[in-house]
Amino acid sequence: MNRCLEFKSDTGLLADMRHEVREYLKTTTLDEMQAELIVLALDEACTNIIRYAYDGRRDCPIQISMDSDPEQLRCTIRDYGKSCDPKKIQSRELDDFRPGGLGVRIMKTAFDEVNYQPCDEGTKLVMVKNLPPIPPQNASARKG
Repeated sequence: MNRCLEFKSDTGLLADMRHEVREYLKTTTLDEMQAELIVLALDEACTNIIRYAYDGRRDCPIQISMDSDPEQLRCTIRDYGKSCDPKKIQSRELDDFRPGGLGVRIMKTAFDEVNYQPCDEGTKLVMVKNLPPIPPQNASARKG
């Protein structure tokens, strides 16, 4: 199953994006806490795109595609702003108490793989989460 979202680089639109992602994640085997961490990670990634790739411009495209099968969830975010050097992307240490700088850490906590792919124009960010197996139905539910 897959879902594609496209919206402009306006932080005011991120609430709608989070809602759409939550609805999609209900179709997976993720529990609510795992799903919310993924929503937060995607929000952080989009906020960083708006802030750094698009320098705060509010009219630039951001695309999110979400694909899942019984084993994996793959989220791909595409922007067309300033490309980033993946070697320079890092999160700050947790004992460095100040606002900001935790988006990368959140993404790496939420997903099993985080891969930045610089493009001729912009960046493609591919994040993969291994999904828990579908729980077996109990015998009484089958006898219905």
